[in-house]
Amino acid sequence: MTGMFGKVKPCAECNLVLLGAMGCGKSALTVKFLTKRFISEYDPYLEDIYSSDELVDQQPVTVRVMDTCDQEGPVNCERYLSWANAFLVVYSINDMESFKDCQLYLQTLSMHKNTFRSQTPIILVGNKLDMDRYRHVSQSDGEAVAIRFDCSFFEVSACWDFLSVQYIFHEAVRRAKRGGERSNLLSAAYVSEDKALLGVHSFSTLCYKELPAPATAKLVTVKTSRAQSKRRVATLTLLKGFKIF
Repeated sequence: MTGMFGKVKPCAECNLVLLGAMGCGKSALTVKFLTKRFISEYDPYLEDIYSSDELVDQQPVTVRVMDTCDQEGPVNCERYLSWANAFLVVYSINDMESFKDCQLYLQTLSMHKNTFRSQTPIILVGNKLDMDRYRHVSQSDGEAVAIRFDCSFFEVSACWDFLSVQYIFHEAVRRAKRGGERSNLLSAAYVSEDKALLGVHSFSTLCYKELPAPATAKLVTVKTSRAQSKRRVATLTLLKGFKIF
């Protein structure tokens, strides 16, 4: 769909929800995806929703990302269960407790499959691959949990390559669009700096869903453009006080 001055307008929407223990890097992954930058400091007690116009497989789509904050774990999940088109469950590979917490989220999603569509994709993300020397959670452990809960698996670093992070978010969009047509060939994947990214998939239009109430989360729009490198002040203002370098 083309608007004024030939600008392409998004014709589909996709709501992504990031889940996981505090400090596992959900916000770092979110900001990396939105701004291509890595954050060093942020307020982990804030929950926000960000919106970005993306091209996924050369098709425009508005991607909304809910960066959740659960201080007590997955005890108040109603706010995102029916809203999400896809879930990204994050843990730190150098933090065994965050790995245990992510399994609580996976169990919660498994118990609430009647709340959201059963074909809603779930992706398990092992973050902080740059901390591999301090790894406490092996890749095989992550793969085993992914198989157990029938979800996809990736390892990535929020402070490394942007394309690997972007790929995970775009893959979540692709899988949400495919609905129940899950591919067994992509049930587990490993993304790192020295691995080639997997292939792309077909695109279809998503259904629209309502955003949570403003009291639950704040919607922040981050627009992408060729002048992205010139919008540092706007980015610092929008992204809940993140310190970006």
